[in-house]
Amino acid sequence: MSWPTWTSVVDTINPIDPTDYMARARRLLRTTPLIDGHNDFPFNLRQQLHNKIYDRDFRTERIGSHSDFQKMKDGMMGGQFWSVYVPCPEDLVPGVDLHDPNKPVPDLNEPSWTVRDTLEQIDITKRMVDHYPDLFELCVTPSCVRRAHNRGKIASMIGVEGGHQTGNSLGALRLFFESGVRYMTLTHNCDNALGTSWVSVDLEAGKDDGLGKFGRDAVLEMNRLGMFVDLSHVSPQTMRDALKVARAPVIFSHSGAYSVNNHLRNVPDDVLGMVRKNGGVVMIPAIPFFMNWEHPERATIEDIIDHVHWVADKAGWEHVGLGSDFDGAPLNVKGLEDTSQWPNLIARLLARGNVTDTQVKMLLGDNVLRAWEQVEKVAKQLQKQGELPNEETWEGRIWEPENFDTPRIFPGV
Repeated sequence: MSWPTWTSVVDTINPIDPTDYMARARRLLRTTPLIDGHNDFPFNLRQQLHNKIYDRDFRTERIGSHSDFQKMKDGMMGGQFWSVYVPCPEDLVPGVDLHDPNKPVPDLNEPSWTVRDTLEQIDITKRMVDHYPDLFELCVTPSCVRRAHNRGKIASMIGVEGGHQTGNSLGALRLFFESGVRYMTLTHNCDNALGTSWVSVDLEAGKDDGLGKFGRDAVLEMNRLGMFVDLSHVSPQTMRDALKVARAPVIFSHSGAYSVNNHLRNVPDDVLGMVRKNGGVVMIPAIPFFMNWEHPERATIEDIIDHVHWVADKAGWEHVGLGSDFDGAPLNVKGLEDTSQWPNLIARLLARGNVTDTQVKMLLGDNVLRAWEQVEKVAKQLQKQGELPNEETWEGRIWEPENFDTPRIFPGV
């Protein structure tokens, strides 16, 4: 089965009634790739199918997902960052409250199944993309995204959703990059050796430990590699600390504006100012709680647009994008329930006004591609200057005891 390409000479020449917002939205989606910063579909493949995909046809079967392949084509998607998420160790303990300060703390020196499981998630994502080459194209560069979009394919990128997935190892981080990973979220809903998650913040007590020394090492190494630092899920102080250290643009792959909805998963105004200076991008999600904490059942695409405008006002239109978090929660905001409805969001954004077509293109994908190009540029500069891979380890790392009868590399040392 072949899929149509998006671009058409007729679309770019024939005039459109400026009040026909859906027609305008669809034209913009044809000419600019809509890049979604976060989608958890691969984790559902893991949970529900144990990563076995070859006995089903995802092109023809309508599945109970926010992201079945026909919906993605109907939504005119241009690019998708697939999350290769693996849960925090404490998430797997029955009955544990993430916000309980006395919850069990995992031993970070235990053999790390999280690295194994992350590799399996990278594998299933790449196998899914390879199995449907008429629909997807794996991309590890921003130039690939535009080429794929021009061919009518959905550019597919990979993001790791939590530093715990590296086993707290920069060596594992480097191997993830070599495997095609192009962003890593510093924390998920748990603290790790890199830094503090939003779930550990105590606003009343003023407790927020921020980014640790090893987290700073990780940020610098990601800059050297050419990997986005993703600051969704981290605490406000971790956001600030990482932005002070970062030498390249960061992203928030699925976070809103805290001043619009005071959920700690969202970004405070002072951090938005830092994002402007950094050149990064805040990608707005479709999760009801992040859009309307007090009344999530009332959340609609109008709330998403409120967050878009707030980030644009505080950081600039050059620093806002879209990161749905589809398939990461049971329900999404009304009007953007699944990937087929992206044109609805863009049409409503245009209908509200106070936005130009150029600004909409920035939101769709131009911003994240520009930031990605800068990330690549910084990495090339650092490597050209001779910066070597970072060999630091986290402060609590335990190595194998020297009780093996092997020759000394450096005798007497």
